[in-house]
Amino acid sequence: MHLATYVGLLHTSLGTLADAFRRVGDGHAEEPDVQQLCHLLAGRTERQAEALEPVVRRYGEQREDEPERLHAAGMDDVRGGAVGLLRDLQDLYTLASLADITWTVVGQAAQGLADHELLEIVDSCEKETSRQLGWLLTRIKQAAPQALIAAS
Repeated sequence: MHLATYVGLLHTSLGTLADAFRRVGDGHAEEPDVQQLCHLLAGRTERQAEALEPVVRRYGEQREDEPERLHAAGMDDVRGGAVGLLRDLQDLYTLASLADITWTVVGQAAQGLADHELLEIVDSCEKETSRQLGWLLTRIKQAAPQALIAAS
């Protein structure tokens, strides 16, 4: 069974996403909504990782490097200015999308296994990740005109 690979990928990607939310929030403190919401979303992402703990104990986890590779490429430092904010938000969107699709894959395995506890965890966390993606998309749409047209 390869579920442990995806449990590990999900667990790692959630930790990476939480860290990235904090970095972007701290790095763009001049944008109060970004700072506050990124810290809020980091906490929620960490709670998703905590909710996954019983699944890790039951199925194990095989750690993969994909989220760290994304993290290393885009989130070690935040970028400055309006375009930097836009690019950092896009990086967050990419990381959140990885978590989202991985929740979907794990949910499909939970259905196949008839694991009702895992299905409940997936349902709750997938909804939260969807809300995160929604906020990120809205904030990207808000930041894009300023960054691409008005900023010098």
